[in-house]
Amino acid sequence: MPTPFDNSFVNLPKSFYMRQDPVPVSAPGLVRFNHDLAREIGVDEGDFPLEVLAGNAVPAKAAPLAAAYAGHQFGNFVPQLGDGRAVLLGEVVGPDGIRRDIQLKGAGRTYFSRGGDGRAAIGPVLREYLVSEAMHALGVPTTRALAAITTGEPVQRETPLPGAVLTRVAQSHLRVGSFQFHYARQDKTALETLVEYARARHYPEAKTPLEFLDAVVAAQARLVAKWMGLGFIHGVMNTDNCSIAGETIDYGPCAFMDSYHPETVFSSIDRKARYAYGNQPKIAQWNLAQLAQTLVPLVGEIDQLEAALHRFDDLYAAEFTRIFTAKLGLAKPDTDFILATLKMMADEGVDFTLFFRRLAYGQDISDLFEAPTTAKTWHREWLKRSLPNADMKAVNPVFIPRNHRVEAVLKAAEQGDFAPFEKLHAVLSAPFTEQPEDAKFEAPPSEDERVLATFCGT
Repeated sequence: MPTPFDNSFVNLPKSFYMRQDPVPVSAPGLVRFNHDLAREIGVDEGDFPLEVLAGNAVPAKAAPLAAAYAGHQFGNFVPQLGDGRAVLLGEVVGPDGIRRDIQLKGAGRTYFSRGGDGRAAIGPVLREYLVSEAMHALGVPTTRALAAITTGEPVQRETPLPGAVLTRVAQSHLRVGSFQFHYARQDKTALETLVEYARARHYPEAKTPLEFLDAVVAAQARLVAKWMGLGFIHGVMNTDNCSIAGETIDYGPCAFMDSYHPETVFSSIDRKARYAYGNQPKIAQWNLAQLAQTLVPLVGEIDQLEAALHRFDDLYAAEFTRIFTAKLGLAKPDTDFILATLKMMADEGVDFTLFFRRLAYGQDISDLFEAPTTAKTWHREWLKRSLPNADMKAVNPVFIPRNHRVEAVLKAAEQGDFAPFEKLHAVLSAPFTEQPEDAKFEAPPSEDERVLATFCGT
């Protein structure tokens, strides 16, 4: 069978990347290959044997490289970051006509590693596999996982951990930081080239840099509204983790809320709560402002760029209201009632996912509240506004990747037991379907199961 690669990024100027083969490992072992995704993108396991997934062999027509980018990390600008532990093998064009990157994450040191080992531990690899595939099943634009393998080699973090490599699929790995890299070097020609490449690849209907920005703003507004509708907290919304394609990318310290509160933070490195749940919309807009700044040399009209950024507010608000109108089964949009409901949930410490799940299935919600009378009062007001035949089950998941469940899976995997990973993955593959035999995966954590912090894993 001919190799499936059809590469384009490697044809860009040399300042965009460094050619880089993955670094071989000693004893690779397959944890999981995603056959459903493979069919979707037009490849099969024969195209990506274990040796390729491990980085021990480079297939014909692949063009391995580490991409260059910069980024604001927790608000501080770093002019050169780049793929420090990832190698882009190349691109494939699926039966649907969509071009996608195939990347090995944890593939060894690159030019951009900055002293890191370029490797990944099994925990972060399986976290990204589980959560990115769960997000896809939940209907959220996201990078996806084609495969996870063990390397047979330890990686040194606070303690030695089993090494692993994730094969990641994305519509591209272009980020806001990709543009910042060339803007920081005052390379207008490179910026023009990158905008044209990104426009043609992702938003061909956009004919100018300004229209390109409009398209990225709209995609990010839709994406973050979907996060908010699921109680998802990305945890590290740096500009180098803000995808131009509007996909969720990089799942390091991500988490899902249990009890609802807008100030919820899990990431151990987010010490000032910059990326708290409730801050995500304004951080997305801040990231987009950094993209707009890189387009100033190409557009010139700052007022037009600012107008594009301001459109984020209305786009996000409309999508947020649409999502929560559906989650609550309201007869018509009612932003005031939605916000009042969320405030009540925060005041009462209500479990976010269980509240909407029970509402969708006509189940009692009162035991989710500290004050059951509050639940009864709210329910009466909801009945006045709800649509009797609303299909709330289609938008309110039964299962999410509960943090305590994910952590238990990762701990088992570190000991070589992948059965819990397979079980949780299977449950999360059908998040809107009741699975009575696995109902325990719906439950929030007990007090001693609560996860208070998540970690990046780099």
